[in-house]
Amino acid sequence: MPRKPRFFLPDIPTHIVQRGNNRQAVFFAENDYRVYLGWLGEAAECNDCAIHAYVLMTNHVHLLVTPKDAAAISRMMQSVGQRYVPYVNHEYRRSGTLWEGRFKASLVQAQSYLLACYRYIELNPVRAGMVAAPGDYPWSSYRCNALGERNPLIATHSDYRTLGGSETERQAAYRDLFTAHLDPILLEQMHACLQTGTPFGNDRFREQIERTLGCDVGYAGRGRPKRVVTVDHSNIRSENVCDAQRNAQRC
Repeated sequence: MPRKPRFFLPDIPTHIVQRGNNRQAVFFAENDYRVYLGWLGEAAECNDCAIHAYVLMTNHVHLLVTPKDAAAISRMMQSVGQRYVPYVNHEYRRSGTLWEGRFKASLVQAQSYLLACYRYIELNPVRAGMVAAPGDYPWSSYRCNALGERNPLIATHSDYRTLGGSETERQAAYRDLFTAHLDPILLEQMHACLQTGTPFGNDRFREQIERTLGCDVGYAGRGRPKRVVTVDHSNIRSENVCDAQRNAQRC
């Protein structure tokens, strides 16, 4: 079976997920998280990738990245893998593959879709039942984006900067987003786009990507989507915590 294509474009945010082989752990101790983040930061800088949000879960990683060129993300991920996999194999006296295969990636439309992706990524530990609030989890970008904690990995996206005129205003507005409920249909669309490698956004965004690439990027599900999802941050309910066992593997 041919591999599903992955689409990358300069200056277009991309949601990346990479899982452990057979969904097994890829981080075993606190130092593993630190080592990975250190090499990720070096690889992002060397390959002109701006990281806006991330979370390192026990058995997988989510990143929100904007590359300067179409090959930058692949170079970045390859660089991290070439250093982190041998480190784990040596540290824990193991051999063989660590990741399940190629990482998955989905281009993300700016504005409300992008901010929904920020929230989805940083709420992973909450959905998995690991913590009660995103700020309680140390291995994500939430404390930087929401609380102003210094994090050299994070480069703010222009959409994030529109949340307020100062850092304090932006952080407060960002925290307010996390009191809201992510639409389940939007979540399903995000999952489907990651699985199929299709852009996460509306039909107009998808058509723009196709014109730029000169090829058909397809749809997340079979046939054309029956419902177009829009995001209204001003009229949504409080966030509910998903069942821990179901989401620890899927989120």
